[in-house]
Amino acid sequence: MQAKFNPLQVIINPPGIQFGMPGDTIELYIVVINQGDQDAVIDLHFVFDEVFQNLTGWSSSPRESLALASQQNSDEVRFEFQIAANTLPGTYDYTLVVDSPLHYPQDTPITFPNQIKVLLQEQTAIRVNDPTFSIRPNTNPNKPLIFNPSEPLQVEVIVDNRSYLVDRFRLSCPDLDENWFTINYPASGYEGSGLVSEVTALELNPGTKGQILLKFHPPGDTLAGSYSPTIRLYSENSPDLVLLDLVYIQIPTNYRLDIELHTILGQVSRSLGKYELSLANQGNIVRELILSLKSRDEEELYTYKFDPAEIRLLPNRSAVANLTVKPRPWWRKPWFGSGLVVNFQLDIKDQKNLPLPNTLPQGSLIWKPRPLWQFILLILVILGLLGGIGFIIWRILNPYPLKLENFSAKDSQITEGDEVALNWEIHHYKQLQKLVLTAKGSQPIEPITYDFSNGIPEALGKGSTPLCQIQEEQELICSNVKTGVKTKGNYTFQLQASYQNGIQLFSRTNQVATQTTQVEIAEKPIAEVVNFQADKPQYTKGQNILLSWTIARPLLLQQIQIAGSADDETSYGEPIVYKINQGNLADPKLKKLCTQQNQELRCINIPIPAYKAGKFAFQIKAFSNGSQKTSFKKTESKIEILPKPFRIVSFTINGSDQPNLVLNEGTTATLSWRVEGEKGNIQVKLLPYGDEVALSDSKQFPVNLAFPPQITLQVNDISNKQPPQQKGFVITVLKKVVPTPIPTINSIPPNSSQSPLPLR
Repeated sequence: MQAKFNPLQVIINPPGIQFGMPGDTIELYIVVINQGDQDAVIDLHFVFDEVFQNLTGWSSSPRESLALASQQNSDEVRFEFQIAANTLPGTYDYTLVVDSPLHYPQDTPITFPNQIKVLLQEQTAIRVNDPTFSIRPNTNPNKPLIFNPSEPLQVEVIVDNRSYLVDRFRLSCPDLDENWFTINYPASGYEGSGLVSEVTALELNPGTKGQILLKFHPPGDTLAGSYSPTIRLYSENSPDLVLLDLVYIQIPTNYRLDIELHTILGQVSRSLGKYELSLANQGNIVRELILSLKSRDEEELYTYKFDPAEIRLLPNRSAVANLTVKPRPWWRKPWFGSGLVVNFQLDIKDQKNLPLPNTLPQGSLIWKPRPLWQFILLILVILGLLGGIGFIIWRILNPYPLKLENFSAKDSQITEGDEVALNWEIHHYKQLQKLVLTAKGSQPIEPITYDFSNGIPEALGKGSTPLCQIQEEQELICSNVKTGVKTKGNYTFQLQASYQNGIQLFSRTNQVATQTTQVEIAEKPIAEVVNFQADKPQYTKGQNILLSWTIARPLLLQQIQIAGSADDETSYGEPIVYKINQGNLADPKLKKLCTQQNQELRCINIPIPAYKAGKFAFQIKAFSNGSQKTSFKKTESKIEILPKPFRIVSFTINGSDQPNLVLNEGTTATLSWRVEGEKGNIQVKLLPYGDEVALSDSKQFPVNLAFPPQITLQVNDISNKQPPQQKGFVITVLKKVVPTPIPTINSIPPNSSQSPLPLR
């Protein structure tokens, strides 16, 4: 039959499969020749699936149009495929469509199925004469081969020897164990006796193709999922050439799980029912199972235990769990008949919520009836109950007497300031009418009465932590009941319980139970000053008085106070106070100069400013926490504080300090002085004027015949602790000289015509 003539001839270059790696650009050239007898417009476009669209990044199919004249007119179109950088290796299908619906509708469209093979990055760049290979059927991540466990999965490896030499090719799967696959090379025709019996490679002549069969048969314990083993082709002529490809295989999930429950001991009287659960994972996924039981009866009359209760099974693995079942409760055990049948069913949960068998094993346990001797025991129990009821009735008519026990103080020896707290217990307290608490000792207290006629009184039973609590219905325990006694001394406390014995149907007798206890309250210790002294008896005003002291029991200290006073009871100044908290010194001076050792606080050379002259007695007081008492001590002798020394710094007359001065009558004398010292402790006088003057000043006096011959600046210590100082001048006053008048010549009147006499 003659082939139909097509007016359009299409040439694709490069022909066949295009090769590339992620990130590469593949160029495809298409030449269209119009062999028909009319001009035509030819459209070229591609048909591809979503996988190929992700490979190239195309959002729509690229299109090109050609206008070709008739009779062998041709043109070329170029397309580019940009392989995405994240594309996984594999073979991807697409179809080239050449169409001319207007001019050759009966001969078009013409389709050209083709493929792009994305190579591994490790593969060597393929040259023109390098061998290549392809896999049929081709696969990619979105088009894997589905493995059927009942038969091997076979693929064909087509090898193309594009070189000019005979070459031998060998196949391997480096990612897989040898039990995963089998490689079959075609027979060469030379096998026979005396020759090579096993074919280990594919031998190809130049420019020829051959086929290698590769069968995949994963082991039975292979997990379900997607696998992409690498296939490598080795060339004997080019051993350094790396030719790689991937085969994508999908192993479907198999959830098969075989479960069997075997009864070991199914009828029990006193022991546990025993069973054995066998689990076999016939699928290809890992199973994580939680074992439990559920009742098939209306009531769950058993408890159970699996050992282990959780099982993890790999594919093609099995496990055994031991199950013990205990019937309960004990009173449901039958007395007659064939026994109680307990029905249950296995309940399994998969931690990953994978499918489980629709039907799970069921089991039963027979609880045998009780033996005969238990009937006798039951009769004895009934008789005992009747006797017990009679005893209870008798006891109601004749109740136990009230007992007052364990009356004692919380602490038999306490310190002054702490309050005495009492404890006691009353058995059969419901007969109690009232409690009376009395005390004898240093601090008289009124008797305390607690009325129990209407139950526990509020003073003992109310609040977040009641003082009296009921235990075992008939026992009243009271603890930490305050008495208000805090003063030191010895005390005897007495608790008297009044109660009635009997019930209203019979006569009731009033009875009393009494107990006593003793408590000693010791005097509260305080911090005590052991020693207090100064480092020397005399200081000069402005210096620091250095005091040292020792205080016993410093942990009781609240504060230390130091004060001074003179003989006339004049206070030295405001007392100095040092705050202390449980032995911790707040003042940084004390922290540096004080130490604690052997329950004593020793402070050495604590500075106190000497700012007031005189004799003073200093006293230290130690105040204790929670006590009004103080411990104090004075220095053994009074401390004398001398005033600061004084001196005459300068005393001048008219700026001169010469002791003998001569002054002219009629002039002014300027006296200037400056004395160094404290104003309140010294007295400055200017003699012979006798006035008390300032420490630093100046005065002016007229110099005349009555001017004093001596002037003295005198400084005296008011307390007479220092000798007086003085500085003076001897003054000589020069009398002022009055000049004698010179006689004058009478002058001639101005209107006189007499001429003046000539001078000689």
